Amino acid sequence: MEKIINIYKRNRIKFLIFFSIFGPATITAMADNDASGVATYAIAGAKLGYPILFALFWITILLAITQEMGMRVSLITRKGLGDLIREFHGVEVAIFIFIALFIANMGTIIVDIVAFKTTAQMLNLPVIPLIVIMLMAIFAFVIKGNYKLTQNIMLFSSLFYLSYIFSAFKANPNWNVAIKNLVWPQGINFTPAYWKEYIIIGLGVLGTTITPWGQFFISSFGLDKKINAGKILYSQIETYWGAFLTDFFSFFMIVATAATLFVNNIILTDGAGAAKAIEPFAGKLAAMLFALGIMNAGFMGIVIVGLSTTYAFSEFFGITGSLDSPYNKSKIFYLIFIGQIIIGASIAVIPGVDLFKIAVASQVLNAMTLPPIFYFLIKFANNSEIMGKYKNNKFQKWFAVGGTIIITLASLFTAFYTIFSYK
Repeated sequence: MEKIINIYKRNRIKFLIFFSIFGPATITAMADNDASGVATYAIAGAKLGYPILFALFWITILLAITQEMGMRVSLITRKGLGDLIREFHGVEVAIFIFIALFIANMGTIIVDIVAFKTTAQMLNLPVIPLIVIMLMAIFAFVIKGNYKLTQNIMLFSSLFYLSYIFSAFKANPNWNVAIKNLVWPQGINFTPAYWKEYIIIGLGVLGTTITPWGQFFISSFGLDKKINAGKILYSQIETYWGAFLTDFFSFFMIVATAATLFVNNIILTDGAGAAKAIEPFAGKLAAMLFALGIMNAGFMGIVIVGLSTTYAFSEFFGITGSLDSPYNKSKIFYLIFIGQIIIGASIAVIPGVDLFKIAVASQVLNAMTLPPIFYFLIKFANNSEIMGKYKNNKFQKWFAVGGTIIITLASLFTAFYTIFSYK
Protein backbone atom coordinates (compact mmCIF):
# COMPACT_ATOMS: atom_id res chain seq x y z
CA MET A 1 0.00 0.00 0.00
CA GLU A 2 2.83 2.39 0.85
CA LYS A 3 4.43 1.80 -2.56
CA ILE A 4 1.13 2.60 -4.28
CA ILE A 5 0.81 5.84 -2.29
CA ASN A 6 4.37 6.85 -3.22
CA ILE A 7 3.73 6.12 -6.89
CA TYR A 8 0.59 8.27 -6.76
CA LYS A 9 2.45 11.16 -5.08
CA ARG A 10 5.19 11.08 -7.72
CA ASN A 11 2.69 11.02 -10.58
CA ARG A 12 -0.18 12.97 -9.02
CA ILE A 13 -0.26 15.64 -11.74
CA LYS A 14 -0.26 13.03 -14.49
CA PHE A 15 -3.15 11.18 -12.83
CA LEU A 16 -5.13 14.42 -12.51
CA ILE A 17 -4.56 15.26 -16.17
CA PHE A 18 -5.61 11.78 -17.25
CA PHE A 19 -8.87 11.88 -15.30
CA SER A 20 -9.58 15.40 -16.57
CA ILE A 21 -9.69 14.11 -20.16
CA PHE A 22 -11.21 10.70 -19.31
CA GLY A 23 -14.55 9.89 -20.92
CA PRO A 24 -14.96 10.23 -24.72
CA ALA A 25 -12.98 7.17 -25.84
CA THR A 26 -14.31 4.93 -23.07
CA ILE A 27 -17.93 5.90 -23.72
CA THR A 28 -17.55 5.47 -27.49
CA ALA A 29 -16.03 2.01 -27.11
CA MET A 30 -18.52 0.89 -24.46
CA ALA A 31 -21.45 2.00 -26.63
CA ASP A 32 -20.39 -0.63 -29.17
CA ASN A 33 -21.99 -3.05 -26.71
CA ASP A 34 -25.48 -1.75 -27.51
CA ALA A 35 -28.50 -4.06 -27.75
CA SER A 36 -27.63 -5.33 -31.23
CA GLY A 37 -24.05 -5.83 -30.06
CA VAL A 38 -25.20 -7.91 -27.08
CA ALA A 39 -27.27 -10.05 -29.44
CA THR A 40 -24.28 -10.59 -31.73
CA TYR A 41 -21.91 -11.56 -28.91
CA ALA A 42 -24.54 -13.83 -27.36
CA ILE A 43 -25.15 -15.61 -30.66
CA ALA A 44 -21.39 -15.91 -31.23
CA GLY A 45 -20.91 -17.61 -27.88
CA ALA A 46 -23.94 -19.87 -28.33
CA LYS A 47 -23.04 -21.03 -31.83
CA LEU A 48 -19.24 -21.09 -31.74
CA GLY A 49 -18.31 -21.56 -28.09
CA TYR A 50 -15.01 -20.39 -26.63
CA PRO A 51 -12.96 -20.32 -29.90
CA ILE A 52 -14.61 -17.06 -31.03
CA LEU A 53 -12.67 -15.38 -28.21
CA PHE A 54 -9.56 -15.61 -30.40
CA ALA A 55 -11.21 -13.35 -32.99
CA LEU A 56 -12.40 -11.00 -30.23
CA PHE A 57 -8.81 -10.54 -29.06
CA TRP A 58 -7.63 -9.25 -32.46
CA ILE A 59 -10.78 -7.20 -33.00
CA THR A 60 -10.00 -5.41 -29.74
CA ILE A 61 -6.59 -4.37 -31.06
CA LEU A 62 -8.12 -3.19 -34.34
CA LEU A 63 -10.73 -1.17 -32.45
CA ALA A 64 -8.04 0.49 -30.34
CA ILE A 65 -5.92 1.46 -33.35
CA THR A 66 -8.76 2.91 -35.43
CA GLN A 67 -10.35 4.88 -32.59
CA GLU A 68 -6.98 6.28 -31.54
CA MET A 69 -6.55 7.59 -35.08
CA GLY A 70 -9.95 9.30 -34.95
CA MET A 71 -9.22 10.92 -31.61
CA ARG A 72 -5.72 12.04 -32.68
CA VAL A 73 -6.94 13.61 -35.93
CA SER A 74 -9.67 15.60 -34.19
CA LEU A 75 -7.45 16.88 -31.36
CA ILE A 76 -4.67 18.02 -33.71
CA THR A 77 -6.86 19.57 -36.42
CA ARG A 78 -9.46 20.87 -33.90
CA LYS A 79 -12.10 19.63 -36.31
CA GLY A 80 -14.39 16.66 -36.33
CA LEU A 81 -14.27 14.00 -39.04
CA GLY A 82 -17.37 15.47 -40.69
CA ASP A 83 -15.78 18.92 -40.84
CA LEU A 84 -12.67 17.53 -42.52
CA ILE A 85 -14.61 15.50 -45.09
CA ARG A 86 -16.69 18.55 -46.06
CA GLU A 87 -13.63 20.83 -46.18
CA PHE A 88 -11.36 18.54 -48.23
CA HIS A 89 -13.88 16.61 -50.34
CA GLY A 90 -16.86 18.91 -50.81
CA VAL A 91 -20.49 19.16 -49.78
CA GLU A 92 -21.70 16.45 -52.20
CA VAL A 93 -19.53 13.78 -50.59
CA ALA A 94 -20.53 15.04 -47.14
CA ILE A 95 -24.25 14.79 -47.97
CA PHE A 96 -23.86 11.26 -49.36
CA ILE A 97 -22.02 9.98 -46.30
CA PHE A 98 -24.38 11.73 -43.89
CA ILE A 99 -27.48 10.23 -45.53
CA ALA A 100 -25.95 6.74 -45.34
CA LEU A 101 -24.91 7.32 -41.72
CA PHE A 102 -28.36 8.68 -40.77
CA ILE A 103 -30.27 5.73 -42.24
CA ALA A 104 -27.91 3.16 -40.72
CA ASN A 105 -28.03 4.90 -37.33
CA MET A 106 -31.83 4.98 -37.43
CA GLY A 107 -31.86 1.21 -37.84
CA THR A 108 -29.57 0.86 -34.82
CA ILE A 109 -31.72 3.22 -32.73
CA ILE A 110 -34.87 1.24 -33.58
CA VAL A 111 -33.20 -2.00 -32.50
CA ASP A 112 -32.02 -0.35 -29.26
CA ILE A 113 -35.55 0.90 -28.48
CA VAL A 114 -36.80 -2.63 -29.02
CA ALA A 115 -34.41 -3.61 -26.22
CA PHE A 116 -36.73 -1.79 -23.78
CA LYS A 117 -39.70 -3.67 -25.22
CA THR A 118 -37.91 -6.99 -24.95
CA THR A 119 -36.72 -6.40 -21.39
CA ALA A 120 -40.24 -5.39 -20.32
CA GLN A 121 -41.64 -8.63 -21.72
CA MET A 122 -38.95 -10.75 -20.04
CA LEU A 123 -39.45 -9.08 -16.65
CA ASN A 124 -43.26 -8.93 -16.95
CA LEU A 125 -43.36 -5.12 -16.98
CA PRO A 126 -45.77 -2.94 -19.02
CA VAL A 127 -44.11 -2.33 -22.38
CA ILE A 128 -45.32 1.12 -23.48
CA PRO A 129 -44.91 2.79 -20.04
CA LEU A 130 -41.34 1.47 -19.77
CA ILE A 131 -40.45 2.74 -23.26
CA VAL A 132 -41.98 6.16 -22.52
CA ILE A 133 -40.15 6.46 -19.17
CA MET A 134 -36.79 5.52 -20.66
CA LEU A 135 -37.15 7.88 -23.63
CA MET A 136 -38.30 10.78 -21.44
CA ALA A 137 -35.26 10.20 -19.22
CA ILE A 138 -33.02 10.33 -22.29
CA PHE A 139 -34.62 13.57 -23.51
CA ALA A 140 -34.36 15.17 -20.08
CA PHE A 141 -30.68 14.62 -19.37
CA VAL A 142 -29.46 15.28 -22.94
CA ILE A 143 -31.51 18.44 -23.54
CA LYS A 144 -31.66 19.88 -20.04
CA GLY A 145 -28.22 18.73 -18.94
CA ASN A 146 -24.77 19.53 -20.28
CA TYR A 147 -21.65 17.76 -21.51
CA LYS A 148 -20.42 16.81 -18.04
CA LEU A 149 -23.77 15.37 -16.95
CA THR A 150 -24.16 13.37 -20.16
CA GLN A 151 -20.63 11.98 -19.85
CA ASN A 152 -21.09 11.03 -16.19
CA ILE A 153 -24.41 9.27 -16.82
CA MET A 154 -22.88 7.33 -19.70
CA LEU A 155 -19.92 6.31 -17.55
CA PHE A 156 -22.29 5.28 -14.75
CA SER A 157 -24.37 3.26 -17.20
CA SER A 158 -21.22 1.41 -18.18
CA LEU A 159 -21.16 -0.08 -14.68
CA PHE A 160 -24.26 -2.10 -15.54
CA TYR A 161 -22.13 -4.20 -17.85
CA LEU A 162 -20.82 -5.80 -14.66
CA SER A 163 -24.03 -7.88 -14.79
CA TYR A 164 -22.49 -9.91 -17.62
CA ILE A 165 -19.53 -10.80 -15.42
CA PHE A 166 -21.93 -12.11 -12.78
CA SER A 167 -23.87 -14.09 -15.39
CA ALA A 168 -20.65 -15.61 -16.71
CA PHE A 169 -19.43 -16.73 -13.29
CA LYS A 170 -22.84 -18.19 -12.43
CA ALA A 171 -22.65 -20.24 -15.63
CA ASN A 172 -19.62 -22.14 -14.20
CA PRO A 173 -17.53 -21.99 -17.41
CA ASN A 174 -14.25 -23.73 -18.04
CA TRP A 175 -12.03 -20.69 -17.43
CA ASN A 176 -8.88 -22.53 -18.41
CA VAL A 177 -10.25 -23.32 -21.87
CA ALA A 178 -11.71 -19.82 -22.23
CA ILE A 179 -8.37 -18.11 -21.53
CA LYS A 180 -6.46 -20.49 -23.82
CA ASN A 181 -8.86 -19.64 -26.67
CA LEU A 182 -7.74 -16.03 -26.52
CA VAL A 183 -4.37 -17.26 -27.78
CA TRP A 184 -5.56 -19.88 -30.28
CA PRO A 185 -8.92 -21.57 -31.11
CA GLN A 186 -9.05 -24.96 -29.41
CA GLY A 187 -11.09 -27.42 -27.36
CA ILE A 188 -13.71 -28.54 -29.90
CA ASN A 189 -14.03 -30.55 -33.10
CA PHE A 190 -13.21 -28.09 -35.90
CA THR A 191 -15.19 -29.21 -38.94
CA PRO A 192 -15.43 -27.36 -42.30
CA ALA A 193 -19.01 -26.41 -41.41
CA TYR A 194 -17.83 -24.96 -38.11
CA TRP A 195 -15.12 -22.87 -39.78
CA LYS A 196 -17.68 -21.50 -42.22
CA GLU A 197 -19.85 -20.41 -39.30
CA TYR A 198 -16.78 -19.06 -37.53
CA ILE A 199 -15.83 -16.80 -40.43
CA ILE A 200 -19.36 -15.49 -40.96
CA ILE A 201 -20.18 -14.86 -37.30
CA GLY A 202 -16.67 -13.55 -36.67
CA LEU A 203 -17.26 -10.95 -39.35
CA GLY A 204 -20.48 -10.04 -37.58
CA VAL A 205 -18.59 -9.57 -34.31
CA LEU A 206 -16.14 -7.32 -36.13
CA GLY A 207 -18.98 -5.33 -37.69
CA THR A 208 -20.78 -4.72 -34.41
CA THR A 209 -17.55 -3.72 -32.60
CA ILE A 210 -16.06 -1.33 -35.16
CA THR A 211 -18.78 1.01 -36.44
CA PRO A 212 -19.09 4.08 -38.71
CA TRP A 213 -20.90 6.12 -36.06
CA GLY A 214 -18.14 5.35 -33.56
CA GLN A 215 -15.61 7.30 -35.61
CA PHE A 216 -17.80 10.38 -35.85
CA PHE A 217 -18.76 10.26 -32.19
CA ILE A 218 -15.28 9.87 -30.74
CA SER A 219 -13.91 12.86 -32.67
CA SER A 220 -16.90 15.12 -32.00
CA PHE A 221 -17.36 14.16 -28.35
CA GLY A 222 -13.65 14.71 -27.73
CA LEU A 223 -13.87 18.19 -29.23
CA ASP A 224 -17.02 18.97 -27.24
CA LYS A 225 -15.07 18.11 -24.09
CA LYS A 226 -12.53 20.74 -25.22
CA ILE A 227 -9.51 18.50 -24.72
CA ASN A 228 -6.25 20.37 -25.33
CA ALA A 229 -4.03 18.97 -28.10
CA GLY A 230 -1.15 19.00 -25.63
CA LYS A 231 -2.89 16.21 -23.71
CA ILE A 232 -3.01 13.90 -26.69
CA LEU A 233 -0.88 11.22 -25.00
CA TYR A 234 -3.46 10.91 -22.21
CA SER A 235 -6.28 10.69 -24.76
CA GLN A 236 -4.41 7.94 -26.58
CA ILE A 237 -4.03 5.97 -23.35
CA GLU A 238 -7.74 6.37 -22.63
CA THR A 239 -8.61 5.25 -26.16
CA TYR A 240 -6.67 2.01 -25.69
CA TRP A 241 -8.24 1.54 -22.26
CA GLY A 242 -11.74 2.06 -23.69
CA ALA A 243 -11.18 -0.52 -26.40
CA PHE A 244 -9.94 -3.04 -23.85
CA LEU A 245 -12.85 -2.36 -21.50
CA THR A 246 -15.59 -2.77 -24.08
CA ASP A 247 -14.34 -6.17 -25.20
CA PHE A 248 -13.55 -7.14 -21.63
CA PHE A 249 -17.30 -7.14 -21.05
CA SER A 250 -17.92 -8.71 -24.46
CA PHE A 251 -15.63 -11.54 -23.33
CA PHE A 252 -17.99 -12.32 -20.44
CA MET A 253 -21.09 -12.10 -22.67
CA ILE A 254 -19.57 -14.74 -24.91
CA VAL A 255 -18.42 -16.90 -22.00
CA ALA A 256 -21.90 -16.80 -20.39
CA THR A 257 -23.58 -18.17 -23.52
CA ALA A 258 -20.74 -20.49 -24.53
CA ALA A 259 -20.77 -22.17 -21.10
CA THR A 260 -24.53 -22.69 -21.11
CA LEU A 261 -25.98 -22.72 -24.63
CA PHE A 262 -23.09 -23.95 -26.79
CA VAL A 263 -22.17 -26.86 -24.53
CA ASN A 264 -25.84 -27.89 -24.36
CA ASN A 265 -26.42 -27.41 -28.11
CA ILE A 266 -29.22 -24.85 -27.61
CA ILE A 267 -30.03 -22.76 -30.68
CA LEU A 268 -30.11 -18.99 -30.16
CA THR A 269 -31.37 -16.27 -32.52
CA ASP A 270 -31.13 -13.07 -30.48
CA GLY A 271 -29.77 -11.49 -27.30
CA ALA A 272 -33.11 -11.59 -25.51
CA GLY A 273 -33.29 -15.32 -26.01
CA ALA A 274 -29.94 -15.62 -24.26
CA ALA A 275 -31.36 -14.18 -21.04
CA LYS A 276 -34.15 -16.77 -21.05
CA ALA A 277 -31.99 -19.67 -22.17
CA ILE A 278 -29.23 -19.32 -19.57
CA GLU A 279 -31.69 -19.32 -16.64
CA PRO A 280 -31.89 -23.14 -16.29
CA PHE A 281 -28.08 -23.31 -16.14
CA ALA A 282 -27.01 -20.11 -14.37
CA GLY A 283 -30.07 -19.27 -12.29
CA LYS A 284 -32.89 -16.71 -12.35
CA LEU A 285 -30.77 -13.87 -10.97
CA ALA A 286 -28.14 -14.30 -13.68
CA ALA A 287 -30.85 -14.32 -16.35
CA MET A 288 -32.49 -11.20 -14.88
CA LEU A 289 -29.18 -9.34 -14.78
CA PHE A 290 -28.50 -10.37 -18.37
CA ALA A 291 -31.92 -8.92 -19.32
CA LEU A 292 -31.27 -5.67 -17.45
CA GLY A 293 -27.92 -5.48 -19.18
CA ILE A 294 -29.72 -5.59 -22.54
CA MET A 295 -31.95 -2.67 -21.48
CA ASN A 296 -28.93 -0.67 -20.33
CA ALA A 297 -27.19 -1.45 -23.62
CA GLY A 298 -30.22 -0.09 -25.46
CA PHE A 299 -30.14 3.07 -23.33
CA MET A 300 -26.45 3.73 -24.08
CA GLY A 301 -26.90 2.89 -27.74
CA ILE A 302 -29.79 5.33 -28.24
CA VAL A 303 -27.90 8.21 -26.62
CA ILE A 304 -24.52 7.64 -28.27
CA VAL A 305 -25.75 6.69 -31.75
CA GLY A 306 -28.30 9.52 -31.69
CA LEU A 307 -25.63 12.04 -30.70
CA SER A 308 -23.23 10.72 -33.34
CA THR A 309 -25.81 11.58 -36.03
CA THR A 310 -26.39 14.98 -34.47
CA TYR A 311 -22.69 15.79 -34.23
CA ALA A 312 -22.13 14.61 -37.82
CA PHE A 313 -24.97 16.81 -39.12
CA SER A 314 -23.53 19.84 -37.34
CA GLU A 315 -20.09 19.22 -38.82
CA PHE A 316 -21.17 18.29 -42.33
CA PHE A 317 -23.37 21.36 -42.69
CA GLY A 318 -21.51 23.88 -40.54
CA ILE A 319 -24.12 24.27 -37.81
CA THR A 320 -23.12 25.15 -34.25
CA GLY A 321 -24.10 22.50 -31.76
CA SER A 322 -22.85 21.40 -28.36
CA LEU A 323 -24.16 19.65 -25.26
CA ASP A 324 -22.99 22.70 -23.33
CA SER A 325 -25.21 25.01 -25.41
CA PRO A 326 -28.78 25.63 -24.18
CA TYR A 327 -31.71 24.49 -26.29
CA ASN A 328 -32.61 28.00 -27.51
CA LYS A 329 -29.09 28.47 -28.95
CA SER A 330 -28.73 25.02 -30.55
CA LYS A 331 -32.29 24.16 -31.56
CA ILE A 332 -31.34 22.29 -34.73
CA PHE A 333 -28.74 20.24 -32.84
CA TYR A 334 -31.29 19.09 -30.25
CA LEU A 335 -34.23 18.76 -32.67
CA ILE A 336 -32.28 16.32 -34.83
CA PHE A 337 -31.55 14.24 -31.74
CA ILE A 338 -35.21 14.32 -30.63
CA GLY A 339 -36.44 13.57 -34.16
CA GLN A 340 -34.39 10.40 -34.44
CA ILE A 341 -35.75 9.04 -31.17
CA ILE A 342 -39.37 9.85 -32.04
CA ILE A 343 -39.08 8.25 -35.49
CA GLY A 344 -37.35 5.20 -34.02
CA ALA A 345 -39.93 4.75 -31.25
CA SER A 346 -42.84 5.17 -33.68
CA ILE A 347 -41.52 2.38 -35.88
CA ALA A 348 -40.47 0.11 -33.00
CA VAL A 349 -43.98 -0.05 -31.46
CA ILE A 350 -45.90 -0.66 -34.69
CA PRO A 351 -47.50 -4.13 -34.48
CA GLY A 352 -46.43 -6.51 -37.21
CA VAL A 353 -43.35 -4.55 -38.28
CA ASP A 354 -40.46 -6.89 -39.11
CA LEU A 355 -37.86 -5.34 -36.83
CA PHE A 356 -35.34 -8.02 -37.71
CA LYS A 357 -35.34 -6.87 -41.34
CA ILE A 358 -34.77 -3.30 -40.18
CA ALA A 359 -31.78 -4.47 -38.16
CA VAL A 360 -30.47 -6.44 -41.14
CA ALA A 361 -30.84 -3.44 -43.47
CA SER A 362 -28.98 -1.17 -41.05
CA GLN A 363 -26.14 -3.70 -40.77
CA VAL A 364 -25.81 -3.87 -44.55
CA LEU A 365 -25.70 -0.08 -44.83
CA ASN A 366 -23.19 0.10 -41.98
CA ALA A 367 -21.03 -2.36 -43.88
CA MET A 368 -21.23 -0.21 -47.01
CA THR A 369 -20.50 3.02 -45.10
CA LEU A 370 -17.52 1.89 -43.02
CA PRO A 371 -14.84 1.46 -45.75
CA PRO A 372 -15.08 5.01 -47.21
CA ILE A 373 -15.09 6.49 -43.70
CA PHE A 374 -11.85 4.69 -42.90
CA TYR A 375 -10.44 5.75 -46.25
CA PHE A 376 -10.96 9.40 -45.25
CA LEU A 377 -9.71 8.81 -41.71
CA ILE A 378 -6.46 7.20 -42.83
CA LYS A 379 -5.95 9.85 -45.50
CA PHE A 380 -6.25 12.63 -42.91
CA ALA A 381 -4.04 10.82 -40.38
CA ASN A 382 -1.33 10.37 -43.03
CA ASN A 383 -1.44 14.02 -44.14
CA SER A 384 1.60 15.85 -42.77
CA GLU A 385 0.14 19.24 -43.74
CA ILE A 386 -2.71 18.97 -41.26
CA MET A 387 -1.18 16.54 -38.74
CA GLY A 388 2.43 17.75 -38.60
CA LYS A 389 4.57 15.57 -36.34
CA TYR A 390 1.44 13.72 -35.20
CA LYS A 391 0.80 12.05 -38.55
CA ASN A 392 0.87 8.26 -38.75
CA ASN A 393 4.32 6.70 -38.61
CA LYS A 394 5.15 3.86 -40.99
CA PHE A 395 3.84 1.20 -38.63
CA GLN A 396 0.58 3.07 -38.00
CA LYS A 397 0.19 3.80 -41.70
CA TRP A 398 0.58 0.24 -42.89
CA PHE A 399 -1.23 -1.30 -39.95
CA ALA A 400 -4.14 1.04 -40.64
CA VAL A 401 -4.11 0.20 -44.35
CA GLY A 402 -4.01 -3.53 -43.59
CA GLY A 403 -6.74 -3.15 -41.01
CA THR A 404 -8.88 -1.21 -43.47
CA ILE A 405 -8.51 -3.95 -46.08
CA ILE A 406 -9.63 -6.51 -43.48
CA ILE A 407 -12.56 -4.31 -42.44
CA THR A 408 -13.55 -3.77 -46.07
CA LEU A 409 -13.50 -7.49 -46.83
CA ALA A 410 -15.33 -8.24 -43.58
CA SER A 411 -17.97 -5.63 -44.36
CA LEU A 412 -18.51 -6.96 -47.88
CA PHE A 413 -18.74 -10.58 -46.72
CA THR A 414 -21.07 -9.62 -43.86
CA ALA A 415 -23.32 -7.65 -46.21
CA PHE A 416 -23.31 -10.51 -48.76
CA TYR A 417 -24.11 -13.14 -46.15
CA THR A 418 -26.81 -10.98 -44.51
CA ILE A 419 -28.58 -10.28 -47.82
CA PHE A 420 -28.56 -13.83 -49.15
CA SER A 421 -29.17 -15.69 -45.90
CA TYR A 422 -32.19 -13.76 -44.62
CA LYS A 423 -34.38 -13.09 -47.63
